[in-house]
Amino acid sequence: MSAHPCWLALCPGLACTSSPAEGSAEPLAAASAEALGWWALQFTPRVCRHDEAVLMEVSSSLRLFGGERILHERIVAGAAELGWAQCAAAPTALGALALARCGRAGAWGIGLNALLDGLPLDSLREVAAEAAWLSRLGCRHLGDVRRLPRAGLARRSERALLQTLGQAYGEEPWSAPWLTLPEVFEARLELPGRVESAPALMFGARRLLLQLCGWLAARQAGLRSFVLRWRHDFHRRDDPPLGELPVRTAEPTRQADHLLRLLGEWLAQVRLAAPVGELSLFCDEIEPLVEATPSLLPGVAEATAGESLAQLIERLSARLGPTQVCRPVPRSDHRPEAQQAWRPAAEAPATDTPEEPAVPQPAWLLSVPLPLATRMERPQLQGDLALLAGPHRIEAGWWDTGHAAAARDYYVASNERVGLVWIYRERRLEEGGGWFLHGRFG
Repeated sequence: MSAHPCWLALCPGLACTSSPAEGSAEPLAAASAEALGWWALQFTPRVCRHDEAVLMEVSSSLRLFGGERILHERIVAGAAELGWAQCAAAPTALGALALARCGRAGAWGIGLNALLDGLPLDSLREVAAEAAWLSRLGCRHLGDVRRLPRAGLARRSERALLQTLGQAYGEEPWSAPWLTLPEVFEARLELPGRVESAPALMFGARRLLLQLCGWLAARQAGLRSFVLRWRHDFHRRDDPPLGELPVRTAEPTRQADHLLRLLGEWLAQVRLAAPVGELSLFCDEIEPLVEATPSLLPGVAEATAGESLAQLIERLSARLGPTQVCRPVPRSDHRPEAQQAWRPAAEAPATDTPEEPAVPQPAWLLSVPLPLATRMERPQLQGDLALLAGPHRIEAGWWDTGHAAAARDYYVASNERVGLVWIYRERRLEEGGGWFLHGRFG
């Protein structure tokens, strides 16, 4: 833990990593201060909003994130993606804010007075309010104001001026209410221009998803689903004014790269009814998520890095269609042909696990049971079949419309030519009451 307070101030800027449409250089609007505060909570629980800025006290987080330089660079890079380009560090909150407003990087723990003395009067709001008469006294910088006689300055100005100066320079305490997380994530982003194709919405959706992942990290949770919504501009009377795209995941996650790839696959299949001018992102289905601790062995982290099987299945399902990528799911049913069903692979796995069968069952079943000839009422399959075990009687499926009802007596049978087989005798007269081959044991 750092021996002195470490504050970071984030102010909105014009940074933007992508434009809203191909060929456009107009930047996206910065994320709201509230949304940026939610994102900042993944680095420290001590986040607050003041004026137009977001302030973070990170002294207790330095060791966790690898030190001052690494944490500072990580926050600066992430904030720039959200449109907040100006970031400054200082031992005081208002000192960091003043430096950020002027585009200065600042520093932790050293040289604060020298850094603040050279800032203009409008770097602090309370000082800027008195700038008219202060400038007539020859004051151009905060250092000029600080060197004025305190008694005369107190008589001619509001108390807030001296108090703010003292708080910025660390001579007086400063406090603000810490930001708390909402139970549900909902953020909106107004696009600077109309977007006419769904894939181009990814430029704005990326910013909203980064805010969402920061909110999830602060809550130590992963999402199961989220909904991207958009509002149409200049739509026709018969077109809906709103559109939305729900996205589900097979397992809880907060990996921004995976969510961005997954959303991109779904947006590639969407056709917009009209140009879009505003985006919003909503998420309320989350679960606690504890990320795996990286291995201490060299090379293991690199070998295990990459996309997991579940993430690959989700992307393929989004690209090819949910019904085109399936997996077998066990079912609790006495009929062998109904004990497995194919379900979309991207869906959450079934929680109902059937019990182990009480009698031997083969690993290989025929898709359609094979009728067997009989001789002297004995089933034939390349010769007489000797009944070794049985009968195992089942009668089920009268309620099921997907499979035929069954009333059967199952036997384990064999002979020298075919080995062990699984056969049954149909007990219903309307089915012929004959013998059928249903599976093989080897």
